Amino acid sequence: MRRSTAVRAAALTVLAAGVAAPLVRRRLKLPPPVVIGAAAAAPFALDVLVPRTRTRDVATCVLQMWAYVTGYKMPYDDPEALGRRVKIAYPVKADRFLGGGVTPTLRLQRAHGTPGSFKAWEKLLVWSHWVWFAFPHGTVLYLIFRRPERFQGGAARIYATFDIGLLGYWLIPTAPPWYAAAEGLMEDGRTPELRRMMVEYGEHFWRSGWAPLYGVFGGNPLAAMPSLHFATSVTAAHVLAETGTAAGTLGWTYTILLGIALVYLGEHYVVDLVAGLALAEGVRAGAPVAAPVARRVSAAVQALEVRARA
Repeated sequence: MRRSTAVRAAALTVLAAGVAAPLVRRRLKLPPPVVIGAAAAAPFALDVLVPRTRTRDVATCVLQMWAYVTGYKMPYDDPEALGRRVKIAYPVKADRFLGGGVTPTLRLQRAHGTPGSFKAWEKLLVWSHWVWFAFPHGTVLYLIFRRPERFQGGAARIYATFDIGLLGYWLIPTAPPWYAAAEGLMEDGRTPELRRMMVEYGEHFWRSGWAPLYGVFGGNPLAAMPSLHFATSVTAAHVLAETGTAAGTLGWTYTILLGIALVYLGEHYVVDLVAGLALAEGVRAGAPVAAPVARRVSAAVQALEVRARA
């Protein structure tokens, strides 16, 4: 009894710390490793405390994303310091090479866009970008409720794609095309210049609600390499394809549409997408190698869960 009480108390402490640390990190000036470590441990603590149910699976995923969002936003706590480190020029040069002297974003916008107009097919691209916030997590929910036997492996790959991608945001912070345009790196003497269509359409559609909405979801504007929009969608499409043809077709259709949207709208470079694709395929290839370690971690958590109920 004493041992089970101690295990539950320890798990509850870890869970509370993981939820609270990101909220108080600025006030208490907590070091980033402490905050990320605490947040990353919270899902495991929950699994020790609560018996396995669909609700627990959902809550575990929510805590996982709580840790991810914390790691995603933290580099932008000091915008000036991040601004001194951010890489702006190299993806411009790479995309100009791929585009034959003009970045693919500018080529597409100049060929098909009209400043000041709001076209139906551009709205489709904008909405495909906005829908991304639900797509990877919607895939996980689909696994939980319709393909529970594939939940653990599929969710692990999707969230591993999120987490590994964070390394790029911390080690090589890279600006997106619209930021480079604002810094004058996209100027070539021709018009129109690069447009950030998501903002144009956001202000048109959401009106006064756009600014607070963007404030919630913006997070870190200098986190473009690799494109986790594309990487997590590729991983989710693979996971959906493994459950059936219809789900896979839906997943890949959306992912291709999103890739076109990210480049056309000025949110990502083609090289960002290439890096995102490489990340997703790397996670997929590495999953069998990581599986034994994952099983050992899962067994350890289950052993603690049993002790907590002894």
